Amino acid sequence: MNKIRLSFICVLLLFFSEVIGQTVAPSKYYIQFTDKNNSPYSISNPEAFLTARALARRTAHGIAIQENDLPVNPQYIQEVAAQGVTVLEASRWLNGVVIYATNTNLVNSVETLPFVNKTKTVIFTSGQEKEKPFFKNETYSKVNPNIPMKASSFTEADYGYALTQIKQISGIHLHDAGYLGQNMVIAVLDGGFSNVPNQTVFDSIHARNGILGTKDFVYPDGDVYTESGHGREVLSCMAADEPGLMIGTAPDASYWLLRSEDVKSENLIEEYNWVCAAEFADSVGADIINSSLGYIGFDDSSVSHTYADMNGRTAISTIGAEIAASKGILVVNSAGNSGADSSFPWIDAPADGDSVFTIGAVDANGNRVYFSSIGPTYDGRIKPTVMALGLGATVADANNGILFGNGTSFSSPIIAGMCACLWQAHPNVSNIQIINALKETASNHTNPDNYMGWGIANFAKADSLLSADSATGVNEIGSQDAQISLFPNPFHLNLHIEVRGAKGRLYLSIYNLSGQKIFEKVYPSGMTSIIIGAGDLSFMSQGIYLMKLTSDNHVYFKKLVKN
Repeated sequence: MNKIRLSFICVLLLFFSEVIGQTVAPSKYYIQFTDKNNSPYSISNPEAFLTARALARRTAHGIAIQENDLPVNPQYIQEVAAQGVTVLEASRWLNGVVIYATNTNLVNSVETLPFVNKTKTVIFTSGQEKEKPFFKNETYSKVNPNIPMKASSFTEADYGYALTQIKQISGIHLHDAGYLGQNMVIAVLDGGFSNVPNQTVFDSIHARNGILGTKDFVYPDGDVYTESGHGREVLSCMAADEPGLMIGTAPDASYWLLRSEDVKSENLIEEYNWVCAAEFADSVGADIINSSLGYIGFDDSSVSHTYADMNGRTAISTIGAEIAASKGILVVNSAGNSGADSSFPWIDAPADGDSVFTIGAVDANGNRVYFSSIGPTYDGRIKPTVMALGLGATVADANNGILFGNGTSFSSPIIAGMCACLWQAHPNVSNIQIINALKETASNHTNPDNYMGWGIANFAKADSLLSADSATGVNEIGSQDAQISLFPNPFHLNLHIEVRGAKGRLYLSIYNLSGQKIFEKVYPSGMTSIIIGAGDLSFMSQGIYLMKLTSDNHVYFKKLVKN
């Protein structure tokens, strides 16, 4: 009996030594390449790897084709695959590939290739998957039919239960002007879009072929209409179009539905999936990315992010988001739902990106919701950027009805869809100008903080501000020696104007956005400091105005905002 036991133990030890030595391996790796040398692709022929729409975006905003636009060298991919591994995805921006390997010997072979810089484990297959929510604290409730809709007109009644979330950010103004997202393309990065083909709130988008396509980065060649309904709920905040029940913020935009999130686990590979999905969105010419996703902790805690990583340049998804923004894409991302977590209340990656439009959550009364993640970033920048409804947001359920959802997952697409309408109204501005206009006109813009950012977005005011920019065309005409500053701007009571280098008398005029002159005054030659008291401008209501100051050698236009 003892000999039998001893023999059995020896067999087990032999088995485990073989397993540990060569056969068991973390199943997926990221392989970083050293260069893109000898590639068949070239910067001079971008049509080979970017669509006409992607090139048009770059041309419109003066964005040059760069080396990170070039695809990964296909010869490198072939040589990696020849080692016996499966290449899952390639990232041109990061210049590497994600592979699946059955044992470490294969990975060791890949590492010996001369163009491989390093490898990184991105997922370990434990054989035990567990269902995990996208963001903690996200909850849902059924619609109470006894709750009346607070609509003041037939048009508002069309928005149904979604009225509050668009009215709170003054978005109906753009819809009434005919801007519903036509000819704008939004890429939705999420974890699955179950029942989208069958949900009645999407009948309109299907009828006009508004879903341009789908792609699965979790399961290559998989079906994004399975696994999770989170993407359906997110999409409905933008694309729903069922009058009387729900209308989204961009019902006439076109959409790409991209699955980058594995809802059954939380692994570092999802950040690489995110980057690959963002690259795809860029290549097909998306104008906007909505990402209701965030990354901090992983199932393998050794690769989890720390607060120090939230510096806008460390997390892989943040690096990808910043590159996407540099290509002219407006990247809109949820702030996260960790605001009540005393150990980590801060925003997730990629929301920490400097050029990422980070969206927090408020309730219907405009108060920050307790779970909405806060700033600052580790390097001290204010986050979130702006706020929208994230408590009781109307989203599509799986059965031709709606739910009320709680989470920054929903405040983000509410803003993203509305941005499509704003950008449609002002096609010549950049992604960063869209962000700045919304920051400058949000409810907390005079005193931004790390709980509310610049406040609740106001798309009507942002539209007026961008219209004022367009009306002036230039900021200054005349002598380059002349300088002018005014403060505070926005102002409430007094307005202080400092002038340097102007010659002769000063002629000050203020116009409303209809072009009507509402104030004018002449100041004597040599005056360098003008104070306009509250009594002079008390008749002005809150809004955007255009100020014109003229001297003998100087004409200066300036946007003026009154609170």
